[in-house]
Amino acid sequence: MNDSAGETLRGQLQALNEKFAERVSEELAELQRRAEQLLQAREHEQRRQLMLDLHERLHRLAGTAGTFGFNQLGQQARRLERRTDQWLEAAKPSGQVLNEIVQAIRQWVTDSQEAAPVCLLIEQPDPHEPPPAGSRIYLLKQDPVAGQQMCVTLGDFGYEVLLFLDVASLRTAVETQLPDALIVSLNDGELDAIRAVQQSLESPLPLLVIGHRVDFNSQLAAVRAGARGYFTRPLDITRLENSLENILNLQSSEPYRVLIIDDDDDLAARYSLVLRNSQMQVQTLNDPSQLFEVMRAFDPEMVLLDMNMPDFTGIELAQMIRLNDEWLRVPIIYLSAETDINRQMAAMLKAGDDFITKPISDNALTAAVFSRVQRARSLSMALARDSLTGLLKHADIKEQVALEVERALRSGKPTSVVMLDLDHFKQVNDQYGHAAGDNVIRSLANLMRQRLRRIDSIGRYGGEEFVAVLPDCPAEQAKHIFDEIRTRFAALIFHAGARTFSVTLSAGICETDGQSSAGALLESADQGLYVAKHNGRDQVRIAPVR
Repeated sequence: MNDSAGETLRGQLQALNEKFAERVSEELAELQRRAEQLLQAREHEQRRQLMLDLHERLHRLAGTAGTFGFNQLGQQARRLERRTDQWLEAAKPSGQVLNEIVQAIRQWVTDSQEAAPVCLLIEQPDPHEPPPAGSRIYLLKQDPVAGQQMCVTLGDFGYEVLLFLDVASLRTAVETQLPDALIVSLNDGELDAIRAVQQSLESPLPLLVIGHRVDFNSQLAAVRAGARGYFTRPLDITRLENSLENILNLQSSEPYRVLIIDDDDDLAARYSLVLRNSQMQVQTLNDPSQLFEVMRAFDPEMVLLDMNMPDFTGIELAQMIRLNDEWLRVPIIYLSAETDINRQMAAMLKAGDDFITKPISDNALTAAVFSRVQRARSLSMALARDSLTGLLKHADIKEQVALEVERALRSGKPTSVVMLDLDHFKQVNDQYGHAAGDNVIRSLANLMRQRLRRIDSIGRYGGEEFVAVLPDCPAEQAKHIFDEIRTRFAALIFHAGARTFSVTLSAGICETDGQSSAGALLESADQGLYVAKHNGRDQVRIAPVR
């Protein structure tokens, strides 16, 4: 973010905070007035209605004060809200408790007025503090309170989020500096303005839309504006963040891997050149007997397969690929001069997913391959990845550990296996709720993704436990990396309503020794984690192979 944009954002936030500060005195005076009415009321139903109104006002203040920097005010409102809850839920509401609530509100208002210069102090950002390392997101939302709360939540996930209250200011910011993605919360008709912003760009930005309705026309308007995700209220922020993460991962991901099997060397070379020119990674194979070796070494995301070759048929090779469960997700596309629809259908019924007929132009080949391999990667990621974190699932990270250990045995280079766990995580769920717990897990997943390399693999092993495998990385280096992650994670501030909290982690690390299995390394890393937990938590320990 440049200095001008950052200054503009700080000015907008300060103006909103000052506006809220003006409301605080009015809100406190109204709370005291309602409390006095409550004390004078004689009828039980009248008291109950006044208490419900008081409860609603306290609840609203508790939820908004902390967002604007009035943390103590929000905490006190939350405490009083709980006391009104107890009175409302009691079978026989106590007059003494009612008097105590009124007296507490009186005292609170008096203390707040006397300490106004302190309690209305608005927290300013440190101008020397570096911006977050995460992707830059522009958020358009006309409700400043809800918008700032979304900024805080997405900030916990590791994103740098800038809030805009109208399309004009958003358009100016986009013209100054492009974000990595847009999130907009608008009415359907207003999406035309976002569509105009998108059309003014050389390439449209990834867009997520939060709409009011889930009907056909609303989603059509979102798609026409370039939306890649559509959400309705009440907003599931974790699902929105998961979509955002998937979009950004696809944008920054490594080139698609395509394997071409064709006995015509010149034709395979041309196809390879065309696809490489479109930023794909291509491997050609003209000796099908090497199929399994190439599949394992290259790990293709798509196979382009000639249907008629000497000694082998494409159908036979496709069937051989499908005999291996590890390649069931890889789409097989026949690339052949066969035009008979019945033969094409017969080939796909035995094995295969689609048919591209030769001859095919360069542009048509690129479009056909790109669309299919992009879809294949998205589906593969969805199947292999944990829905909450976007990390590999239990079975997939275990498989990745086994692959990297085998590779380390062949290369002689060290690989480190890391097992880590959140400290006292049950208390987080019990005290702040499972939604807050999910935010903590997602934030740790994002932090690890930001710090680790592309060649490293991370998986959610179960609950709040994670496993990472770092190829070509000795244990001491892995310890240094995860000590930095541990320190950064402990410094994160999480929000649950008006309350804030932090969480620590512990980790165990084990390095390959040239002979131990993946299972033995996981057990040793787990033992290192146990030692870290047993010795006070919030630390990283290296364990020898058991």
